Formats: sequence, C-alpha cells, structure tokens
Amino acid sequence: MYEDDEDRIDAAEQLAEDHPDAAAEACSAIACDQAVGDEVRLSAAELLAGVNPRALAPACLAIACDEAVGDEVRLSAAELLADVDPGAAGQACLAVARDATVGDEVRRSAAEQLASLDPSG
Repeated sequence: MYEDDEDRIDAAEQLAEDHPDAAAEACSAIACDQAVGDEVRLSAAELLAGVNPRALAPACLAIACDEAVGDEVRLSAAELLADVDPGAAGQACLAVARDATVGDEVRRSAAEQLASLDPSG
C-alpha cells in the first residue's frame, strides 16, 4: 500500500486534520514499528504529540528503549515526553542514560533531563 516510510507519515499527516483518532493510531503504529527508519519514527511521535498527547508515552518509550535506534533520536523521544508525561519521560531518560552503548554526551544529557524531571533524584 505504501512505497516507503515517508508515505506512511505523509498519510498520517493528511489524516490529522479531519480524522485525528485515525491519525493518532497511524502515528503510534509508525513510531512503534522497528522496521521504520529512526527519523520517521520520531516524526510520527512528534505528530502524535499534536494530535493526541495522551497516546505519546508508549510511542516515545518504544523509540527511547530501542537500542537499534540512534542515540540522538532516542534522547529526542525522551525529551518529547517531558511536558506531557514526566513519569514516562523519566523511564525513557533512564533507558538512554543506562545504555552503555550510547555515547557519553547523550547519556549525560539523558541524566540531566532525568534530574530536571525529579530534582530530588
């Protein structure tokens, strides 16, 4: 049905205006699909934030916890959650900060983000 990942996100964007529930479902499916490219998954999560922020946590956690996803994209997914769901953002940041395969700068940024979510932690 779709030629590539970009076609899927384009279809979700077209749905967003008139059919936000369908767009949210499509965005969630794209963001959670490990076969989709990292940047497209993040774009789907960003679109989901605008369409249905309550559905954002599972999508962003799927990205942030996926060790096959690039470090910066994982961190961006965790950061996207900060205002919407601080608890889920903490889980996402922790997943990035604890992953020894992630670069030091990104791990440090994830730890700083985690501290800003829970200053007592």
